[in-house]
Amino acid sequence: MAVKLRLKRMGKKKRPVYRIVAADSRAPRDGRFIELVGTYDPITKPHRVDYEEERVLYWLTNGAQPTDTVKSLLSGKGLWLKWTLIKQGADEAKIASELEAWEKIQVEKEKRAEAKAASKAKEAAKKKAEAAKEAEEEAVAKQETKAEPEAASEESPEVAAEVETPAESPVEQAEAESKPEAEEAVAAPEAEKPAEEPDEVKQEEASDAEQAESEEKTEN
Repeated sequence: MAVKLRLKRMGKKKRPVYRIVAADSRAPRDGRFIELVGTYDPITKPHRVDYEEERVLYWLTNGAQPTDTVKSLLSGKGLWLKWTLIKQGADEAKIASELEAWEKIQVEKEKRAEAKAASKAKEAAKKKAEAAKEAEEEAVAKQETKAEPEAASEESPEVAAEVETPAESPVEQAEAESKPEAEEAVAAPEAEKPAEEPDEVKQEEASDAEQAESEEKTEN
């Protein structure tokens, strides 16, 4: 009987939990299994993998073949490296040293991943702040643009009348300036003309002249 190490789906809808089982390769995926050797929760961050190392190695030693998913999960925990060293005939000391070096590499990978995630989060926060600043500046600009027509409508009628009254043309200004001068020129000759003597004065002078003339004749 060919045995496979594979996943058996459990859990609720949209929240799966998987069991790592040793099962007959001919059995359905979620059907009967021979032994439960571990669990896998993909929902948690990071995902969680628990297994019984001795039972997994037992089934691998007896020819069980893991699926690609199960092999990836075992590799992520270092168990597949250990199984490879066991197949190569490595002793316990070499296996321990290799696993220690592998763990250091994994720690470095986690640190780089955390640093990368922090950098992305910082960049996202910076972009968000810039977008908020731009939105605020646009809002202020819109308010200022809206306030300008309102201020123009509140101008006094006098100022509006001054703005609306057209300025006199140079020809009209020249005519307005020359009109008083012409009036003064007409009035000047009238002022220089001597005043006429009244008729009574003229009659008295004529009477005096006649009387003087008669007196001269009498003397002669």
